[in-house]
Amino acid sequence: EVETFFGTTSQEVPASGTGVIVGQNDDELLIATNNHVVSGATSLSVSFIDDETVEGQIKGTDADNDLAVVAVKLSDIKDETKSQIKIAVMGNSDDLEVGDQVVAIGNALGTGQSLTSGYISAKDRTISSQDESTGETITSEGLIQTDAAINPGNSGGALLNMKGELVGINAAKYASTEVEGIGYAIPISKSQDIIDQLTKRRSKVDIPEAERGYLGIQGTNVDENAAKTFGMPRGAYVYKILESGAAASSELWEKDIITKLDGQTVRNMEGLQEILAGYRAGEQVELTVQRQIDGVYQELTVTVTLAAMPAEEQAAASGQQ
Repeated sequence: EVETFFGTTSQEVPASGTGVIVGQNDDELLIATNNHVVSGATSLSVSFIDDETVEGQIKGTDADNDLAVVAVKLSDIKDETKSQIKIAVMGNSDDLEVGDQVVAIGNALGTGQSLTSGYISAKDRTISSQDESTGETITSEGLIQTDAAINPGNSGGALLNMKGELVGINAAKYASTEVEGIGYAIPISKSQDIIDQLTKRRSKVDIPEAERGYLGIQGTNVDENAAKTFGMPRGAYVYKILESGAAASSELWEKDIITKLDGQTVRNMEGLQEILAGYRAGEQVELTVQRQIDGVYQELTVTVTLAAMPAEEQAAASGQQ
């Protein structure tokens, strides 16, 4: 957001972060990073050590743990670049002790790869931060604290032990004029299973609107304030199921709150729409919903086969998915 003489306006700007190569499949190179690095991005590019830059796609995200996986097509990477990169060797962050030396690798200030070194200052730290794209307060637990400098652009980079093994994903720096030398990383022992799950998802590619699949619901957001005030889970609140939509023939109910789609966190209707933009009509999705039963919200799983949006409803599609 930018303050001008005429008031506050918003505009798209480029942002930078860092990633760690964690695997590959038959077609893609898989890169772990922070969710806040890719959240809200309209396009992604990945630059390697030789400055070769290729297009990337979001493979999967986990907002609750601030993790994401980005995929790059192997066919887009030159052989010369492939010879200079490799998959990171995984370490065991549970073995870390306070005083162990570590190295943080990142794209500090977006100026290119850089390295800082330091020590493990503490383990199992809890911090709260604000998601700039949503304004939501996020609490992260079990973090590694280090005095290795972690600056803007380093998010998503590697925290390595002295064997060169990946022990953490750099996540945040404590920003204060009174504090110096406090950075945080997500332990790899906590991240590994989540990253493995994210790498198994298909890469997100925007589908032409005419081919997209729709749930056939109307909904609204359960934001942080509403969640605290009314004791409701965060997510997309279903206030109407359209008779002609896909959800009408499923076990999804009105007043359900959708919190995940195929394991991907849904914070609001906009997030739900963003995820669904990568699905075609006819595809099946698994929704995680919170439903109030006997006055208590309980988590359920609902399967829906997406349908095309009826032509007569396309003109009134605002707030509808």
